Amino acid sequence: MTQDAARPRRRWLLGLAALVAVALVAAGAVVATRLVSRSGPGPVAASATPTPSLTTGAPVTSSPTPPPPPGAGLKGPLNFLIVGVDTRVTVPGWEPHADAVMVMRVEAGLKRAYLFSLPRDLVVDIPAFPKSGYPGGRTKLTHAMSYGSRVPGDKLHPSTAQGYELLRTTVSRYTGLRIDAGAVLTFFGFDRLVDALGGVDLYIDQRVASIHRRPDGQYRPHTASGYVGPQMVYEKGKRHLNGWQARDYARQRYIAGGDYARQRHQQQLIRALVRKILDQGLARDPDQVQQVVRTLGRTMVFVGGGRRVIDFAYALGGMPADGLVLVGLPGDGVRTGGAYRGEQLRPIGRQFISELRAGRADAFLTAHPTLRVKT
Repeated sequence: MTQDAARPRRRWLLGLAALVAVALVAAGAVVATRLVSRSGPGPVAASATPTPSLTTGAPVTSSPTPPPPPGAGLKGPLNFLIVGVDTRVTVPGWEPHADAVMVMRVEAGLKRAYLFSLPRDLVVDIPAFPKSGYPGGRTKLTHAMSYGSRVPGDKLHPSTAQGYELLRTTVSRYTGLRIDAGAVLTFFGFDRLVDALGGVDLYIDQRVASIHRRPDGQYRPHTASGYVGPQMVYEKGKRHLNGWQARDYARQRYIAGGDYARQRHQQQLIRALVRKILDQGLARDPDQVQQVVRTLGRTMVFVGGGRRVIDFAYALGGMPADGLVLVGLPGDGVRTGGAYRGEQLRPIGRQFISELRAGRADAFLTAHPTLRVKT
């Protein structure tokens, strides 16, 4: 393969890899593997060089050693942190808040993964973070992103990547899991992703009335007494959602089940996106992959701990489409003197994380089937 021919192929794979980071790596990695299998062999590392034989002196052509594939050293287990961020870009100096915090654990062998959410209001110990001047404290998990994003001397330009760094450390200490990589996606980026994929088909498991949107998609007016006017309603059953509808549905938490129901809906939506990516056959349409990546633009931040996105995509290439297991961790409110402070996981939720670290998640879920999130 010539250098000119190899360059578009590399751009194609890197474009898909960016999509991998957004679509929770697992499904996108399957697509990446299909892409490689359809694209033929990659460029050779070096040309074959004739060398003299030690016995006859006649030239002998040595076989070049192909370079190792991306991510060859990634064997698992791997832990990914995926964050949905509320960045109100129209408000100068608005600090990003982590509205959705999800951890995906890929087991050794890279054939099975578990996805669980942590409540945004989970009460945790957030360590000191000198980069932002945060002294540390015990408060809600969502604040780790905003406290870490502060740039001393520049209040108007908080850093989402810096906020992710503190959130990652906080989540790692709480769960005991080393975070290998992650992605941060803004609300607007999520809209764009869903629309670029042509919408998403989802089974809505309960009636959800939006506090934010009208049926036509416009925002509801906000008054001193709250939001007013007609509401968009998502009725129970199979639905096709566009970008703003998918995001609006997944962000509602003033519903039966509260934030735990919202976590479930976010996980279900992500799995629906995974299926959408596979069903659309993105592996056969590189132009669409490029379009998705261009559409996302700066609405996505990927952090790979020194690794490229494509490394993880290749490493997870053998994971089956049904290898992603959704897990719901129940919790309760934390109160001090009658005042609400946040959320805490119930013992069974904390025990699941312990069993996950030990590589016994599947057995634990078999013994506690109610933790599995159904579609």
